[in-house]
Amino acid sequence: MNTNDLKKLATDFVAGQMSAETFYKRVGGEGIENLGDTQLDLDRHRRCGFPEVVFAEGKTVESLEAIFHAMVKHGVDAFATRMSAEKATRLESVFPDGRYNKAARTFRIIPPGSDGKPRHSGKVLIVTAGTSDLPVAEEARETVLWSGAAVNMIQDVGVAGPHRLAANVDALRDADAVIVVAGMEGALPSVVGGHVSCPVIAVPTSVGYGASFGGVAALLGMLNSCASNVTVVNIDAGFKGGYLAGLSAANIAEARESSG
Repeated sequence: MNTNDLKKLATDFVAGQMSAETFYKRVGGEGIENLGDTQLDLDRHRRCGFPEVVFAEGKTVESLEAIFHAMVKHGVDAFATRMSAEKATRLESVFPDGRYNKAARTFRIIPPGSDGKPRHSGKVLIVTAGTSDLPVAEEARETVLWSGAAVNMIQDVGVAGPHRLAANVDALRDADAVIVVAGMEGALPSVVGGHVSCPVIAVPTSVGYGASFGGVAALLGMLNSCASNVTVVNIDAGFKGGYLAGLSAANIAEARESSG
């Protein structure tokens, strides 16, 4: 939990808009809720800045429904990744406020009273090498939105046409964190890293011909980047890239707002 969140909770408590029990639960942590086959970590937001995220792949619809009911009950901005369209359709009938992104395979239930707009001034930019990288980029975008940061996307600016990236340098330099999603040889993050002073999170994708080895070539290329501000997540890990960028943007926004 960041300083701004803590100040708001304290203000609400002092003003009588929040009970002592609710204040304790939000600040002191609620621990674990046992849902049978799932141990829901309700204290993660306080410890880590964001609540628990659900990995939907391999979970039954019944299990997902129980998890979401518990999250909604505790006012958690519920977010799930790697969800099939079939599961999402069944869950949307139970949770009318649920929103499914088919390309990203993400499902989100925004708490009542929240408009889903950015919660702080952090800014993230997502850059894709090609349109084939869009599903992974969409997973990153949905994750950044869930994190509370503002997000923009620049698509199809791979190194085969470097002039396309040059036309967007101002947008790159205005971001608090940049996510670069690329397959093939994975060269784009290094190029982006040479233009900005913020963290660059490189996300290799499994897009490419046979010698790309399902994204391994892009992963190795990114790991060997000569740009010192580039860090790398796993193949097709749009969520991980979005989470790291959102966390960076939130911390940078807090520091900026605290300094006035």
